[in-house]
Amino acid sequence: MALNNLNYPLDFKFKITTLASDFNITDKNGNYVAYVRQKMFKLKEDVIVFNDETKSKELFRIRANQWIDFNASYSLNEIATGKNFGRLARKGMRSIWKSTYNVLDANDQPKFTITEDNAWTKFFDGMVSEIPIIGMFTGYFLNPAYTVKDANGKEYFKLKKMPSFFGRRFQLDRMIDIDDEDESLVILSLLMMVLLERARG
Repeated sequence: MALNNLNYPLDFKFKITTLASDFNITDKNGNYVAYVRQKMFKLKEDVIVFNDETKSKELFRIRANQWIDFNASYSLNEIATGKNFGRLARKGMRSIWKSTYNVLDANDQPKFTITEDNAWTKFFDGMVSEIPIIGMFTGYFLNPAYTVKDANGKEYFKLKKMPSFFGRRFQLDRMIDIDDEDESLVILSLLMMVLLERARG
């Protein structure tokens, strides 16, 4: 099972009725694409991608490669075959100012970069979210967007956080066609990135 031939845009919508970080992914017609669940009480991030909310079939697993690492990376694997798609690597110091992630293939070669479009969004979100009451509304006016580019700067995907309380919803659009293998690699990377970035806004 690969994450391709999908009907974009995709909606990532977090559940607010569970303690765990769970979210549904649906396509533009409202059809299920996947259900993502981050295991609780783990020292290292451990994420399972299911076929839907029934969790009857495990499709993919995303795991942190180290316990505590400023430049943490996350392996992306298909459960049924054990296939390794590659990994997502967070860039440490640059991420303080502007969130940046590298997407590497199964051979550990850089394929794509996920970059936050506007660094000021992150800066102001960090300031305003600490203000009592006002900070509750940052999800409505401080919503980051991220662009996925290859090594030549060609843009493939755009991920936007949509206005909502509690950072509940993201939308993913594909801008141009992409190889099936690369599409699965990028989407799995974005699933993990959303979990890491969700707390903002």
